[in-house]
Amino acid sequence: MILVIKNAIPTRAEPDVADRIVRRSLAKREGDYADEVRRLLRAALDVMRRCGTATRPRVADIVAAAGLSNEAFYRHFRSKDALVSAILEDGAERLCSYLAHQMEKEATPEGRVRRWVEGVLAQADEEIAATTLAVLWNGSSVGGGVAAGRHFASTPLASLLHEPFAVLGSADPEFDAVLAAHATLGKLSDSLWQGTQPMPSEVAAVVAFCLAAVRR
Repeated sequence: MILVIKNAIPTRAEPDVADRIVRRSLAKREGDYADEVRRLLRAALDVMRRCGTATRPRVADIVAAAGLSNEAFYRHFRSKDALVSAILEDGAERLCSYLAHQMEKEATPEGRVRRWVEGVLAQADEEIAATTLAVLWNGSSVGGGVAAGRHFASTPLASLLHEPFAVLGSADPEFDAVLAAHATLGKLSDSLWQGTQPMPSEVAAVVAFCLAAVRR
């Protein structure tokens, strides 16, 4: 028996059964799609690491590593470059979040600048250098890697220096932050391509250079 209530028309504020079912279905689909994207991002990183700077992986390689179909890939990305752009964006956000956390541990602007430089140059550490270089090299195909002369995270990374540079008395914190970012990322790129890690003395020299740029 179905109970029918006359004139019981659901409002937007009170969704009916159909609305709730649709929302549950959409929520499940969103969860499934988010999982697909995560699998594609992880697989792309793994394949890039294996390929290094010798070859750039194909969509077929990434899809196979993710255990998904071409349909799943193109449901989320127009092309491989779009996937690489997503990896670069994700990497920039993760690196900026890490650096901001490290900088918060310091009470002085000089200490925050030092933490920033150390965190950026730590990307040349042996454990992550191969992945960092592979991502940068693949990113050059979409205009964001070292081959394009610009690190994919240069702008957001520079923004982290605005506040400490302003406190240190910079007349133009944004401009000085860009200069510091280019210098530090240039050193990082050199280390990655040479397969070396910056020496403590080199890290200290970069910190001194960044502080000198503010106090010039």
